Amino acid sequence: MSRKKIALIGGGQIGGVLAQHIAQKELGDVVLFDIVEDMPQGKTLDIAEASRIDGFDVKLSGTNDYKDIAGSDLVIITAGLPRKPGMSRDDLLSTNAKIMKSVAEAVKTNAPNAIVIIISNPLDAMVTLFQKVSGFPHNRVIGQAGVLDSSRFSTFIAWELEVSVKDVNAMVLGGHGDTMVPLTRYANVNGVPVLEMLERKYKDASKAKEVMDAMVERTKMAGGEVVKLLKTGSAFYSPASAAVEMAAAIIKNEKRLLPTCAFLNNEYGVKGYYVGVPVVLGEKGAERIIEVSLNEEEQAALDKSVTAVKSLVEDMERLGF
Repeated sequence: MSRKKIALIGGGQIGGVLAQHIAQKELGDVVLFDIVEDMPQGKTLDIAEASRIDGFDVKLSGTNDYKDIAGSDLVIITAGLPRKPGMSRDDLLSTNAKIMKSVAEAVKTNAPNAIVIIISNPLDAMVTLFQKVSGFPHNRVIGQAGVLDSSRFSTFIAWELEVSVKDVNAMVLGGHGDTMVPLTRYANVNGVPVLEMLERKYKDASKAKEVMDAMVERTKMAGGEVVKLLKTGSAFYSPASAAVEMAAAIIKNEKRLLPTCAFLNNEYGVKGYYVGVPVVLGEKGAERIIEVSLNEEEQAALDKSVTAVKSLVEDMERLGF
């Protein structure tokens, strides 16, 4: 059986880690594209030369020509400028919208049947723009945000409760920005509610809520925390891992339920916008949106996040995209 072909658009920090993870997991043959001459060729050669050591056997190639992504089954887009200290994801809007428009046109021409995962920021706007320019069906254009945000939230919970992160289940909905919505009520450690465990630890409900609120806030600002520490770029290990989890679900038709930036058609009371929600991912891309019961406070938080997404999309449209 022939292997799937996976094209990575953008050979920067995330693109390089993506190529390595995809090769190590043998999800498919990898084509790494970047406009910088010879850089993607160098990165893929370096990764390929570790194939004997890491025990993988797939084809890796780098290119500066979009024609080489022809026939790709899956395209993952990281192209765009990373955040710098003091910048919000939204500050990147104008510059990255220009880049995304050209990428969308190239993917439409060269890989018209691909499923597309977008990582570029500001995420919700970039996914919207790609779909608009490419005209691809909504189920084949999705964004990576919730998997990463949920992993960050789960990590902070595991540290606080001193349990294995493998047993923590937590989900973050909404836009990929400061208004994201970590669902504290649903967070659990193998079925045991996190809030209940915090109350037992601190023997004080108000203290437990205070600690949870702090973890929620850290989750919202987690990307900025990494940017501030790195000083010269933004997170790349964790976003790559998150995108690979989504890619595996699609390539292997795993039917994973993962928080994904997907197009809503009246789900959660939202029509016509890309927002982070629980989605079943399989060989057709976003195969099914799962509606979680939200209480009044959670729904209000999600509505606020959707409003921020709408504002971002409107700003992009005012800029002519």
